[in-house]
Amino acid sequence: MTTKVFSEESIAQLPDRVRANFINSLSGFKSANLLGTRSTDGINNLALISSVFHVGANPPLVGMIMRPHTVIRDSLQNIKETGVYTINHVNPNITEQAHQCSARYDAEVDEFTQVGLHADMSSIVNAPFVSESRVKMALELEQISLIELNKTELLIGKIVEIVIGNDYLEPDGYLDIEKAESVAVSSLDSYHSTKRIDRYSYAKPEQALHSIWQTKHDS
Repeated sequence: MTTKVFSEESIAQLPDRVRANFINSLSGFKSANLLGTRSTDGINNLALISSVFHVGANPPLVGMIMRPHTVIRDSLQNIKETGVYTINHVNPNITEQAHQCSARYDAEVDEFTQVGLHADMSSIVNAPFVSESRVKMALELEQISLIELNKTELLIGKIVEIVIGNDYLEPDGYLDIEKAESVAVSSLDSYHSTKRIDRYSYAKPEQALHSIWQTKHDS
């Protein structure tokens, strides 16, 4: 296989859209989520995000990166004004609707209605879940930090409500997102299903690993 080498200069010379696709692809598969918010005027908003990551389990914290607020970003504004939001896993049945959420609708437009999804309000916070999602969480904003390098914003939220199907949760706390058919995304527009390779035992020095997935399901 032949290889191609990119320097910092050659990356900078790529056309904007090509560079965006290329660099976004390098970080590999990311989780595809719909960010649900409600404005102070009661308008529901949806945004597709691929930057969600685990921060801590006790308390249960989740982080995400939001793009620079150089243009109006309704989801970010709603979170700053209300302090609450939801994160909803995308599944294969709603990838097209989820991708459409990346379009820039006016602030007074209910994006659930526009893309053909349905809102279920959280019982804890004033923010909408995506009814069609199979793994959903409601969060309260804990911290926002400006990343000076590129003016993106790091948001950290505390999980205050989780809604999942009973079949997706294993007794040891493992959430089977493959059974829930949670979708991964690469670059800016490519959606992927997943296939589990294995689950391994807790890693310790000088102790052989063993499969805890096959052992469980073969017994």
